[in-house]
Amino acid sequence: MKKAVIVAFDKFTDIDIFLAWDLLNRVKFRDKTFEVKIVGTALSHKSVCGLDLNTQGLIEECNDADLVFFGSGPGTRVLIQDDLYLKRFKLDPTKQIICSMCSGALIIAALGHLKGLSATTYPTAFEALKNYGVDVLEDKHLVTHGNIGTAAGCLAAVDLVGWAIEKLYDSEIKEDVIASVLPIGQGQVCIY
Repeated sequence: MKKAVIVAFDKFTDIDIFLAWDLLNRVKFRDKTFEVKIVGTALSHKSVCGLDLNTQGLIEECNDADLVFFGSGPGTRVLIQDDLYLKRFKLDPTKQIICSMCSGALIIAALGHLKGLSATTYPTAFEALKNYGVDVLEDKHLVTHGNIGTAAGCLAAVDLVGWAIEKLYDSEIKEDVIASVLPIGQGQVCIY
C-alpha cells in the first residue's frame, strides 16, 4: 500500500491543497489500496479564503509517507520560522517523493532539502527562497531533482502531481489521471 500526504496549515492556498487532493485521489481508480490524507498540526486549519479544513492526521505521518506534498500560502512564512514545527519532520528524499507548490518550497528549503539545488516558487517568495542558498529558476513552472519537485503558479499543480504520480507508479497512471481533468479537446488537432 502506498500513501500520499498533503500538508495543510493555517492560511494555506485553497487551490493548492484541493487540486492536489482531487488529482491524487484519482489514482484510486487504478490502485484501490492507495491512501491520500491531509495532515496538519491541528484537527482543522483555516485556508487563506476562510474555509475550515479538517485534517486526517498529524504531520508526523509525513515521515513514513511515500509522497509528501506541501501547498503554499502566507502561512508558510510563519512555519519556516518555527523550529519546533520543522523538527517534527524527518523526511528522506532518497526514499520519499517530496514536492511543493509555490511558497511551499520555503518549507522544503527550511528543512534543508533544497541545499545546492535549483527550484521554483511563486514570485513573492523568490527572495526568501534565495536566502536559503537555492538557485531560483524564475522562468520555470516545474523544477525536479531526483525525488524533489517544486512548482510555481497554482495550475502547475497538474504537472507537479503528474510528475509525482509517474515517479510513484508509472506514466500510464499519470496520463490517465491528467487526461481526466484536461479540457475536452485539449491537445487534439481537428483538420477539416
